[in-house]
Amino acid sequence: MEPITIEAVQKELDRLANKDVYVHLETTNGAYASHFDENAYNVGAFIRNAKVSYLHGKIVGSKNTYRVGLKLDIGWVYAEGVNQWELDEEQRLLMAGHDREGRLMVALEIGETPFKN
Repeated sequence: MEPITIEAVQKELDRLANKDVYVHLETTNGAYASHFDENAYNVGAFIRNAKVSYLHGKIVGSKNTYRVGLKLDIGWVYAEGVNQWELDEEQRLLMAGHDREGRLMVALEIGETPFKN
């Protein structure tokens, strides 16, 4: 993965808009929090292969923290804290946010083909 470039990611969000796409969205501080502090409150969310069509996508932010939002007919899907991206071999847009130690904190992936389980 490489650091976010707003223009490049926006181009890919635009390419996938108004199509049936599969979304993977994941957030966690999970084991990281309890590993260092047994009183820490663990949180996380996970959705894989949700089939949606979004009207438009938008990336905003600066330096190394970005928010990506997908506007649906009836609401929004968004991920905050992404800082890296790439296209995989199936041209799916993969975005992730890692903390200072390189641990995954958030992932948002969008593609025209399902993600493997």
